[in-house]
Amino acid sequence: MAGKILRNLARFILLVLLQGLILNDAHLFQGMAVPFLYVFFLLMLPPETPRWLELMIGLACGLAIDMFTNTIGMHASACVLLTYLRPFVLKGIAPRDGYEFGMRPTISDMGAVWFVKYALVLIFMHHLWLFFLEVYSFSGFFNTVLRAVLSTVFTFVLVLLSQYLTFPKRSVGRV
Repeated sequence: MAGKILRNLARFILLVLLQGLILNDAHLFQGMAVPFLYVFFLLMLPPETPRWLELMIGLACGLAIDMFTNTIGMHASACVLLTYLRPFVLKGIAPRDGYEFGMRPTISDMGAVWFVKYALVLIFMHHLWLFFLEVYSFSGFFNTVLRAVLSTVFTFVLVLLSQYLTFPKRSVGRV
């Protein structure tokens, strides 16, 4: 148990530092797409994580990014939204028999189709909320939605790469 906590803490620190020091400056398509890989940490929380703890972890993760970006709670708000919506998404795409205790929300445990649905919905909701908070207006509605879509794709590709780097395929389990 202590090993899992230390691994997750190390993942949290690594992702926050990677986001704050490198990825915040990575802009594609003239700044329209920005990767927010730190959401990978929130996506990988076990399904059995208590709701209150999920929300607190989301708040802490968002505040850590806000300190790097000087955005005064925007990332914290988006991360709390992600962790608030996460149980609803998990319930909506749950396997017929439900989730087994100890299963991780990874491609190797749940399958690629399940993970794509899970990650894309949550990443898009996070990004959409974040970008609308950033502009604080509906005047550039389609531009903001386009930024959210492009950033979601960019982030999702990085999340998939991280998935395959940190959670290798198990020899026993689902195919």
